[in-house]
Order: sequence, then structure tokens, then C-alpha cells
Amino acid sequence: MFGNYNNVLQFIQSMEMYKILGVQKVVIYKNNCSQMMEKVLKFYLEEGTVEIIPWPINSYLKVSPKWRFMQDETHIGYYGQITALNDCIYRNMQRSRFVVLNDADEIILPLKHSDWKTMMSSLQEQNPGTGVFLFENHIFPETITTPMFNISSWNAVPGINILQHVHREPDRKEVINPKKMIVDPRKVIQTSVHSVLHAYGTSVNVPTDVALVYHCRVPLQSNLPRESLIRDTTLWRYNSSLIMNVNKVLYQTVL
Repeated sequence: MFGNYNNVLQFIQSMEMYKILGVQKVVIYKNNCSQMMEKVLKFYLEEGTVEIIPWPINSYLKVSPKWRFMQDETHIGYYGQITALNDCIYRNMQRSRFVVLNDADEIILPLKHSDWKTMMSSLQEQNPGTGVFLFENHIFPETITTPMFNISSWNAVPGINILQHVHREPDRKEVINPKKMIVDPRKVIQTSVHSVLHAYGTSVNVPTDVALVYHCRVPLQSNLPRESLIRDTTLWRYNSSLIMNVNKVLYQTVL
């Protein structure tokens, strides 16, 4: 979390989705954020959901906000993301059955199961000896909205309302979609962002009819008209609990 992070609504929605899907703890590597975001983090800290690892990496190194970092005379890319991912695996190695490695604008959405626990138990059964499960990333552009779930009280909160973004970009022939991971931390020695570099056991690509990464952000294929996007309302399966839970948090923090 860096760059005076202020995508408050999407952050709360992601947190509440993670909880619905079965997460017990979210670890945030925090460089800085807005004052409103601080209030939200305080709420989740007190609730016991969030653990914050202070990440003042720019006090020690010249950091780049991009992963391609050598061209601008900086020392390390994307605020040391790969270091944070490895730290997270080792920090949780003896206390968590699984570690999910993703960003706050990404949600691994199960399509055949209602939550991560049942999904992972089924995936482990089908893939004995596997310690790394890779899920394909799909972009849901924040520029394409639907009028559904335009909740007036949420309009006062900065950030994206993910319930209004249910159109995803189609695959491109020449591009392999990046992956995000759920890992058994005891089987990982060293990780990168989209794959594990050294591990005990195997890695498996999870088919997109089992789960995919819902990634709501700026488009990668910005020239595509709405008609060329794929309408995918999987997220709406969770809408009633999500709306209720997000409202609870908003009224205790920023509204």
C-alpha cells in the first residue's frame, strides 16, 4: 500500500469478500495511505482481521512505483513487492494452512464452490502433492460500468464500486494472462509475483471454469467497446452479504 492510497471503497469491498470467502487474516505491507484509509485500517486492526507490516522501504532505497525499474535510476521495482511476498510466506509458514498472494484490487473468485476452503479441499484432493495453485488474472475495466448497485451512500466514499464492474476483457491470442497464487507456505522456498521460483511439490494451473482472478482496474484493452467485453456476474452471487457487510464497516468508519 503506497502512493497515498485512497481507493477506500474497493479496499473495503475486497476485505469483506476475502472474509466471505474464508480468510482469517489479511497482511498489508504499508508504505503510506490517505487519512480516510487510516481510519479503515484502524477498524480492521481492532477487528483482528488485518495485520500491518510497516514498509518504509523508500527511507532506505530509491523505489519505483513500476515493476520495470532499471530505466529510471531507481534501486528496486514496485516498492519491493517481491520481497514483501516472500516475507509474507515465511511470516505465515507455521501459522496458516494457505497463503493467498494477491493485490487489494484482486479477488480469486470460485465458480464451482461457495468459498476458498471447499475449493482448496477439492483442488488438493484432485492434485495430491501440489503446493502451488495458480489462478488466471482477468481484467474487469473500471471504465465500463453497469447501473446496478448504484448505492447512493457509497458515492460519498472515494474508490471503485466493484459491483458495478462485471464486464471482463476477452483473452488476447498473443498474450498469456498472468496468474496469482494460493500456496501451501510450507512447500515454498522462494516466490516471484506470478509464479513460484523454488518449491517442494508441484504447481498446478487451476482451470478458469473452477476459479479466476477478478481484477478491477484501468483497462489493458482500452480501445474495446462494451459489446466486445464478456459480461460475467459471478461476483453478484455474493451481493447481499457483501452490501450488508460493507455498509457495517462504512458506518463505523467513514460515513
